[in-house]
Amino acid sequence: MKLTSVPENLLERLALWLGIAPTPISDTHVAFMMARTIMVGAKLGIFEALAQQSASAAHVAQRCGSDTEATKKLLNSLVHLGYLSQEANKDYSLTKLSRKWMLKSSKHSIYDKMMLQFVEWKLVEHYEDYVRHGQPAEMHQVLSDDEWNTYQKGMRAVARVSAWEVAKRTPVPKGASQLLDIGGSHGYYSASLCKKHAQLNATILDLPEAIKYASPLLAEEQMGNRVQYQAGNVLTTDLGQSQYDVIFISSLLHHFDAETNIELASRIYEALKPGGHFIIQDYVRDERVRKGDHLALLDLYFAATSRSGTWSVKEMAGWQKQAGFKASKTIWLRSIPRHAQVVGKK
Repeated sequence: MKLTSVPENLLERLALWLGIAPTPISDTHVAFMMARTIMVGAKLGIFEALAQQSASAAHVAQRCGSDTEATKKLLNSLVHLGYLSQEANKDYSLTKLSRKWMLKSSKHSIYDKMMLQFVEWKLVEHYEDYVRHGQPAEMHQVLSDDEWNTYQKGMRAVARVSAWEVAKRTPVPKGASQLLDIGGSHGYYSASLCKKHAQLNATILDLPEAIKYASPLLAEEQMGNRVQYQAGNVLTTDLGQSQYDVIFISSLLHHFDAETNIELASRIYEALKPGGHFIIQDYVRDERVRKGDHLALLDLYFAATSRSGTWSVKEMAGWQKQAGFKASKTIWLRSIPRHAQVVGKK
């Protein structure tokens, strides 16, 4: 998916075709206004204020504790963006879009991801320093306690989007009983997989500071002893020998360089039982960058905020092959664009 200028009439279409429309303005000024408007709407409770019934700007402002005139301007902006609608009596109401994604009570809610984006907003301000000097912000080392909490909730919100599909399509060996979820923090994927496979138990290996704020989120899944934490750092913690049937890593290897990922793949090979699966789940970058490829944006984002960037299927499968795994297969997830599982079998 790509945010782009969409002409709404013949003159605008002609202006774009002739190259006289200032598309860099819509790509930047319009884009950041749009993003901040939606984020602030979530943060101030605009969508929650309209969850039960439509209301006037004055009533929304009263419920949110905000200024009436300023709130009206925000509401009108959200109408323009398709997140609210305005009725004949000028009351405002939620659209299907906002009711599905923005309400805290929705099973599809990405409210917590909206809150995480306020943290990410500050992190991307580091881009120019990164490009000049090549030094990443190392987000996992600079997060405050409050930001760690926001980060864990935000990542769980992202996981909710695809967890149903991950549980359905992840290739778990017949009779598998032990899953190691590396960097699984909130445990939403582990819990979903264990609910799908009654005989499966999971261990989540993650940093102590991640577990501190993720454990209450896992507790909400009521998995008991079937999903447990192990505090540690995957780069230094002993993974054991022939201990697991499945080792699952989601959205983590884009933080590590190729050399680190090759070494980790070898340790994972040793930790798996014969016939076990090593599953890398991540955003996938094409070998060749194309116009409109948003993975190039994610590549820059991960590099500037941690250390590495997105990887191609060929690169991930290459790490597995070098570690001794049989030929890898790729499972493309449909719920998140350009998200895939690269599966290696021992």
